[in-house]
Amino acid sequence: MGGYILRRLALIIPTLVGIMLLSFIVVQFAPGGPVEQIIAELTGQDSSGDRLTGGNEINSFDTGGGELSSRYRGAQGLDPEFIKKLEAQFGFDKPAHERFLEMMWNYARFDFGESFFRNESVIDLIIDKMPVSISLGLWVMLLSYGISIPLGIRKAVSDGSTFDIWTSAIIIVGYAVPGFLFGILLIVLFAGGSFLDWFPLRGIVSDNWDQLSWPMKIIDYFWHMALPIVTLVLSAFATTTLLTKNSFIDEIRKQYVVTARAKGLTEQRVLYSHVFRNAMLIVIAGLPGAFISAFFTGALLIETIFSLDGLGKMGYDAVLKRDYPIVFGTLYIFSLMGLLIGLVSDLIYTWVDPRIDFDKREV
Repeated sequence: MGGYILRRLALIIPTLVGIMLLSFIVVQFAPGGPVEQIIAELTGQDSSGDRLTGGNEINSFDTGGGELSSRYRGAQGLDPEFIKKLEAQFGFDKPAHERFLEMMWNYARFDFGESFFRNESVIDLIIDKMPVSISLGLWVMLLSYGISIPLGIRKAVSDGSTFDIWTSAIIIVGYAVPGFLFGILLIVLFAGGSFLDWFPLRGIVSDNWDQLSWPMKIIDYFWHMALPIVTLVLSAFATTTLLTKNSFIDEIRKQYVVTARAKGLTEQRVLYSHVFRNAMLIVIAGLPGAFISAFFTGALLIETIFSLDGLGKMGYDAVLKRDYPIVFGTLYIFSLMGLLIGLVSDLIYTWVDPRIDFDKREV
């Protein structure tokens, strides 16, 4: 196992570099960079519809006449020295390959720089937005697994029954309907829409949260998070429920279960002492990946609907504004975490089922 872990750790480096390089190349051809956005603000134009022919640049230097032509759409009439200062401010005064190498060297030391437009470091911004993402990701993961596993086991035991059919219908509906529609429905019903006004619509705590007692702080927190969490859980537990059910059904039909029953073991002992460990292998091993997916990807639509300022909304705003330090910094962190979690998932496989030996397999 030690050799397998070392190979996987070594593979993380080229994989991470490849992800960052591909994203960096794509960004070079994306229109409306930060320089264009500053120019658009100064000239009162809209840079969102600009179509560039070569990354951020449009024209080249006019070396024949000795006069510097405009490199950016809408920059005609602006002082060329001012444009150069803007390029230096955002780091575009260097060739693309130098910028990429410098970025990767800084990221290797976990130096993610500062946001172009927020005047804060990327790390501070991520830490500031994490309470929302932790609140959504952690509770959704715990509740979805807490509901999915018992429900999946019950459906497997009563396969084909009325309970199984009706719960399957509910699960399919929950999986098919987009989460943001559930969110809108909950707002209309319970958050001051056309019916009841039981829950707030903004933030994860009230404005006077610091003045509340500890019991009231806990109540206030769950009062604000109830609707967003319910919205995400309704869409999240379907896959795990069906996966748990199918895994249990496959194990229940195997010979060792028939043998255990023939020895006189109770159904509960057969189910939870023998079947559970084998059936839950794929579900438990996928737990780290589910946490990363719920925690780091950010529920943009849910954050927008319920006015939650989390990582999803921050990433979306950064892409729109071409705030590259945030875009690449979060991409680097989340990609690294995803690759490490993939390794952790493999280790959990071997912990749950010691028969699995990754040392005998190629990476």
